Amino acid sequence: MTETRGDGRGFRMTADDATLREALESANIPTLLLVLAHLTGDRSWLAEPYLPSRSIATDDNDTAGFTEELQAHVRAEAFAFLRAWRDGEVELAGPPPVDDVADRVGISCGETVPPEYNVSMAEEAGFVDRDAHWTAAPPRRREDLRVVVIGAGEGGICTAVKLGELGIPYTVVERHDAVGGIWLENSYPGAGVDTASALYSYSWAQKPDWSRYFAKQPEILGYLQEVARDHGVLPHVRFGTEVVAARWDDTERVWRVGIRPADDPDATPTELVADVLISAVGQLNRPAYPPIPGLDSFAGPMFHSARWDHSVDLTDKRVGIVGTGASAMQIVPAVVGRPAHLTVFQRSAQWAIPNTNYHRVLTPQTRVLMEQVPWYAAWYRLRLMWIYQDKLHPTLRRDPDWEHPERSVNAINDRHRRFFAEHLMSEIAGHEDRLLDKVMPTYPPYGKRMLIDNGWFAALRRDDVDLVTDAIAQVDEKGVELADGSRVDLDVLVMATGFQSRRMLSPMDIRGRSGRSLREIWGDDDARAHLGITVPDFPNLFMVYGPNTNLGHGGSVIFHTECQVGYISRMLVTMLERDIGTVEVRPEVCDEYNRRVDEAHAELVWTHPGMTNWYRNAEGRIVTNSPWRLVDYWAMTREPDLSEFVTTPLPEHAAT
Repeated sequence: MTETRGDGRGFRMTADDATLREALESANIPTLLLVLAHLTGDRSWLAEPYLPSRSIATDDNDTAGFTEELQAHVRAEAFAFLRAWRDGEVELAGPPPVDDVADRVGISCGETVPPEYNVSMAEEAGFVDRDAHWTAAPPRRREDLRVVVIGAGEGGICTAVKLGELGIPYTVVERHDAVGGIWLENSYPGAGVDTASALYSYSWAQKPDWSRYFAKQPEILGYLQEVARDHGVLPHVRFGTEVVAARWDDTERVWRVGIRPADDPDATPTELVADVLISAVGQLNRPAYPPIPGLDSFAGPMFHSARWDHSVDLTDKRVGIVGTGASAMQIVPAVVGRPAHLTVFQRSAQWAIPNTNYHRVLTPQTRVLMEQVPWYAAWYRLRLMWIYQDKLHPTLRRDPDWEHPERSVNAINDRHRRFFAEHLMSEIAGHEDRLLDKVMPTYPPYGKRMLIDNGWFAALRRDDVDLVTDAIAQVDEKGVELADGSRVDLDVLVMATGFQSRRMLSPMDIRGRSGRSLREIWGDDDARAHLGITVPDFPNLFMVYGPNTNLGHGGSVIFHTECQVGYISRMLVTMLERDIGTVEVRPEVCDEYNRRVDEAHAELVWTHPGMTNWYRNAEGRIVTNSPWRLVDYWAMTREPDLSEFVTTPLPEHAAT
């Protein structure tokens, strides 16, 4: 009879011998070596002859480049140790030294991970307590601080959970009837992450049992809603309510937040009063429609991908999709074959990355590893953190001496270009005459958001799919007229045209101490904030996923969110513990930070003149993306520096 063995930290093994053996047959060998070194305390598992080959691109390198005999040996040793632990015959070693975590991850990837990643990786894996460095208990006077959070998406949920842990009273205002944000709104066919699922969960609520390596929208939404429910967020949310305005009252030192029912734009707003206002609306919440003449005249169903009309049956219809960005690249392979004909209208070609894991499901055997083998899921996640995140960042820097600046920004970027181009050519083989000039990008890889080829090129090869690259002149009731005078008749028109990403916090009217609004200060497309979080003239206002916090080089937005929420949380704790009433970032601090942001962006691929992207405003300034490595931003947001802020004491402490 198999025993059930737990180690007191949440790990519990119920698998019998046969199940465990079968599970280990599906193990990722580099991850298994990390687990063995950790659990046994024997670091020789990360030395010869157990050194994995280098992980290429985003490949998991499941075999580590080992012979079948060596793989079998590693699995057998893992089985013997795990069975012994399960049966109570051995104990697990403690976590590795913090100053050795990055080196271990680097060894598993076949390359060097700098030691500056040690602490952030150790925190991410749960080897150390992320919050231990700043507070051991909720702060005193916490009931005196009222917080309003705008939005109950991924950022709003994270913010709410942390406020709840600190015991700070809060209200979340959410215009929908459920939490989930963009994962509630974007339910189009094929919707899912283009970041590996293992990275797409909070560090403090990691989900080891994803059904797919790249999860789809229903599962992601379910995860976020489960986190909100399990952490007691839902009773604090005012659903079906929209924030229309917020005004700082400098006399009372409070935010006066105007709200109304989301389904009644004519309703007279009512007021919430808050000491602190936190916006978690993000950058991708308001659909963008291109200024195409006659768009409203189309007689058939017409909707944005983020507002997918599931009542519309595409079967045997003539369907047009405007756009070839991330949403379209997921929609087209998901619906192809159902319409009688599908026409895709493209403004510019996209680079697409092949990924063998994209359609791969986590087998029951792999889920046993993730759920029952101590620290397996954590080490696997750390490997992906390096492979998908900062590893790429140096390759996006523009080399002023590079001889082919029109097609790439440096020699490594050019190698990436050749790799992606070879993949593209292999996918359109036999269809070059019809597709090559349309689908081969002319700009450097990563200049626009990189997308995953999930069957995109295969869909474009089909006889019932047309890729149109001529500009759309106008839309009429029957379809689309092109600039060359030709037309495409349609029954359904889908606008996969992105979001008003640069018009941040729109359409809310948020006014600061001087009475000026954010819109007056920022204009429509030039938002600026210190660390993407705070703005001069707006006391006690914080943002999650604000200006220059989008990750253009890859990685998990959730990691970035936790950096921002950690910074805000620590600021609130500091305010409470020091009897501070208001904090307002100094203008010179914000200006200097944005000068450094712009200076860094000038050296990166997103400012390359060979393409347009949704990262840049009309003047060419990068407004959405962060120029930093994640480890840099993690360090910047580690601890608020009060010297960067003008502070005022609580009224009752003003004289002390």
